[in-house]
Amino acid sequence: MNENNKITEKNVIETEVTMGPVHSAAIEPYRVRLFVEDEMVKDAEITVGVNHRGIERIMEGLPVEKANSLTEKICGICSNSHIWNSVLVAEKAIGIDVPERAQYIRVIMEELERLHSHLLYLAHGNEVLGHETFAMRIFYIRETVMELLRMIGGNRVQYGASIIGGVRPRCELDAMRIQKISEGMDIIEEKILDFADRFVSDPMIMSRITGVGVLTRKQAIELAASGPTLRSTGVETDVRTEMEAYEPFDFNVITQDDGDVKSNLLMRVLEIPEAINIIRQAIKHLPDGKITNRSWDMQDAPITKSYIEVPRGKLYHSYALEDGRVRNSIVRTPSITNIGAMQYAAVGHHITDAQLAIVQCDPCFTCTDRAIQIIKI
Repeated sequence: MNENNKITEKNVIETEVTMGPVHSAAIEPYRVRLFVEDEMVKDAEITVGVNHRGIERIMEGLPVEKANSLTEKICGICSNSHIWNSVLVAEKAIGIDVPERAQYIRVIMEELERLHSHLLYLAHGNEVLGHETFAMRIFYIRETVMELLRMIGGNRVQYGASIIGGVRPRCELDAMRIQKISEGMDIIEEKILDFADRFVSDPMIMSRITGVGVLTRKQAIELAASGPTLRSTGVETDVRTEMEAYEPFDFNVITQDDGDVKSNLLMRVLEIPEAINIIRQAIKHLPDGKITNRSWDMQDAPITKSYIEVPRGKLYHSYALEDGRVRNSIVRTPSITNIGAMQYAAVGHHITDAQLAIVQCDPCFTCTDRAIQIIKI
């Protein structure tokens, strides 16, 4: 103190708070280091790698159809997305025409998985918020989707629907299955609209998520954020608008403007009716014909790339073909950059909001854990 008894120095408590690799608010193992001053986050570091299984290395030299099946094991939430994109690589490399009916069934499976993923995200988000009732309601709605996936593919998690040239015979849609899908969409739409009304009408929840974990449009672009995480900042981009399989369908690209937790949650809520709309169009206009084209010959091909839009953003697969076997496989999931962006979204918030800011991008650490290092920009 000086002569006038005024405080001239400020004592700041600096500390590091570590969460993980196991934490009650995290579905998967990862490590978060929060550098805190007086309970405010000044910097954050997210480390992945706990779930590394070396799938890309295991794929090296495998017969292509076996390697495609292995990609389903990358992620239990996006299993259909991975095998579909992996199959697309071979189809592009060899020049295989896929029957139109098979394309429609692939889209139906992918949009069902989008529903499954978004509903899981909303349930987990409410769990992190401490709202167990909302979380359980969403899990209840999600069961309808899981049963539809089981009905079509035979499993609740890994369905093995896509194969080179089309879809498996067990995934054919007869009149009974089409009716069940239609009824399921009605149930989900009614219940998700009721949930959305309750959700946005709850002042405690809205005050808890508004303005938390803000990622600006500029930051999202510079950090290569993808999918709903990027669209939540107002960037209107969706790989489905560039995919041949989605050309017959009309749907809106949903965006929000604030880039915070509220925007990310609303992104998923509003994308669910769009997914339902695409599924309804697909079953209504499902073309007749074969679901598999097996009139092709395996041949060598250079490294071929494929991008698709999965629930979390842009998914990349590539590999070369040599004697019917996969070479130089690379898989890049959208979470790798979205997680890196969350290191910035967590900064400037109270420590109690840090985990909420991190999980707002719907991170999938297991499918991300093929990367060796995240380079800080």
